Amino acid sequence: MPLELSLFGEPVPLESFGVREALDLELVVNTYRHSSTILYLKRSARWFPVIEPIMEEEGVPEDFKYLAVIESGLSQVVSPAGASGFWQFMKRTAPEFGLEVSSTVDERYDVEKSTRAACAYLKEAHEKLGSWVLAAASYNMGQTGVAHSLESQHVATYWDLHLNSETARYVYRLLALREVMERPEAYGFHLSKADVYAPLEGKVVNVSTNVPDLAAFALEQGTTLRELKAINPWLRDDRLEVTVGKSYQMRIPA
Repeated sequence: MPLELSLFGEPVPLESFGVREALDLELVVNTYRHSSTILYLKRSARWFPVIEPIMEEEGVPEDFKYLAVIESGLSQVVSPAGASGFWQFMKRTAPEFGLEVSSTVDERYDVEKSTRAACAYLKEAHEKLGSWVLAAASYNMGQTGVAHSLESQHVATYWDLHLNSETARYVYRLLALREVMERPEAYGFHLSKADVYAPLEGKVVNVSTNVPDLAAFALEQGTTLRELKAINPWLRDDRLEVTVGKSYQMRIPA
């Protein structure tokens, strides 16, 4: 257990009631949930280099990259409620943050665009709630829910709130995973450079017209449909519809 901690540049009050024990719980869980934590470490080597510069450009604290870890495990998952992608946007809310969802395209699965969308949400929540920690909690509970809880309980911080069990653990889980993933050897994880997943490399092609057959398109680009869709998971069909004036940046595997 660290002696002092901060999160998003805000101090974590380890001396406050229940805080140390709540963090200890998440540290124990994520240290001994070996398979999941090992996969997070492997995937982070591929995806953190994509996420980090976007957060810096958007003015969002880098610690928020761990929010994608607790939301999706850095994988393109779909929740039982239908939230999708690294940042778990719902289909109805994705367009509010600039993500297209159509019959052939779903930008919730575009890591770069969905990261920018998550940054937009977090900046909006920070402006409304006045704290990055509360903004993180709102990613799970909603801005209105956090604001109402603060008002009804007459407190000012996440650490003093009485919340549902999921949101009550949410920020602690993010904090614990940051500790484990930044100092893996200290928690018993020893991975070499050969063990982790390398960043995906390739060229970018601008596509501004319909592609009726992505398999044929892939072969023309010197790859296969399997590889093309693996590196562009936002392609949700075996064709691509492009409206007039629209274009897409498609990555072609090296």
